[in-house]
Amino acid sequence: MTYNFSLQRFIYKTILLFLLIGTNSAFSQMSIPKQSDRLQQYVGFWVSSINYKTDSVANVPLIKMNNYPKIDHTTMSVDVLQQDGKIYNHTLTELIGHDAKTDSIFALGKSAEGDMFLGKGGFTSDTNWIMKDRDFAGKETMTVTFDFKNQTDVHLIGTDPQNKILWQTRYIKKNPKDKNIGIQLVSVHEQMQKNPKETLKFLDRIGYSYIETFVYKDRSFYGLSPLDFKKMVENNNLKFTGSMTFYDLPSDDNQAWKKAMQWWGECIEDHKQAGVEYLTISNNQIKEITTLSELKRYAEYYNAIGKLCKERGIRFAYHNHSYEFKTIENQVVYDYFLENTDPEYVSFQADLYWMHFSKIDPIDYFKKYENRFISWHVKDYEELGQSGKMDFELYFTYAEIAGLKYIVAEVEAYNYPVWYSINSAWNYLYFKIL
Repeated sequence: MTYNFSLQRFIYKTILLFLLIGTNSAFSQMSIPKQSDRLQQYVGFWVSSINYKTDSVANVPLIKMNNYPKIDHTTMSVDVLQQDGKIYNHTLTELIGHDAKTDSIFALGKSAEGDMFLGKGGFTSDTNWIMKDRDFAGKETMTVTFDFKNQTDVHLIGTDPQNKILWQTRYIKKNPKDKNIGIQLVSVHEQMQKNPKETLKFLDRIGYSYIETFVYKDRSFYGLSPLDFKKMVENNNLKFTGSMTFYDLPSDDNQAWKKAMQWWGECIEDHKQAGVEYLTISNNQIKEITTLSELKRYAEYYNAIGKLCKERGIRFAYHNHSYEFKTIENQVVYDYFLENTDPEYVSFQADLYWMHFSKIDPIDYFKKYENRFISWHVKDYEELGQSGKMDFELYFTYAEIAGLKYIVAEVEAYNYPVWYSINSAWNYLYFKIL
């Protein structure tokens, strides 16, 4: 089944834009310039690998390390626990932070044996970090080097003052999933195109619980059948929960409507096989709409799609961009959709960024149309929570009244390497917002 031609061109141009951004040399070579930002890579929950030569992790890892951010992520508390039979004993605690005056990283630590130490050092590059430890008598005791192979994998080596290796540990990130944070895969589109298995593995380690796609085409996802894609996602401890899908409003004749409903029937069945819980749709044709009678046809279309979805046990939601907040015949398009679609069939996915961009306060909608917003795209003007323009903490106080069930992080404007930004988005949501 083919797409409407105008939509096909839109999707092609959109994907081409992402590919061009992803392959741009300046974009690909973004760095992490500040010591304080580099330190944030160490935030999170880690477990030791089987040995330092592999990133494989035992079912019961020997060591767990929990690094909690403090003071706007420029400081963290570190707790290291080691397995002893059926329990984990606390073997080390540290306070690690960046000092703005010296632009250095300092650590204050204490071992289970009662020995305290001071460490000082810093990053020599985006991924290499060196700390020199001294006891409280001023004697140098150890140098620890940290090699971040990626945002989810760091190799630590401890050496004595004579540079003899004392120990080596490789930590793999294993962030928890208790807060059920999802991610829209447009954030890692280039990575999914190149190596979907590795991309999903990293998303799992970072702590994302589920994914939302936007690439359904020809009854497949990234060239895989619904069942094969579902298997690949679940093999990486993720759930395939949401999908953005596209089919333009059919022309006003019986045959076109029948063709559209047939496409949606196949689309819903494919997503049902893949285990998807909700589908979303957006509308890039709104800028061309000039009458309420045209809007009425769209509302009827969305009700029909939503009814098909409900019959197969899937939720259906409308995703906004900016044009939804224009006025047609004294009626705001978004309000019209909310008031003229059946809540039994049609929910909404609020894109917080596009609402803010359009000078709209999402809270006004959450209060006016309770329980209609089952999903939010949580996106910022740059890395999540970094622009200072959007009050996510306030937005999330209205999550219950909005009916929020699916929190979907989305990052499209990068100041740092992609995986750093994806990792910091999870950190922001998990440690500060939820």
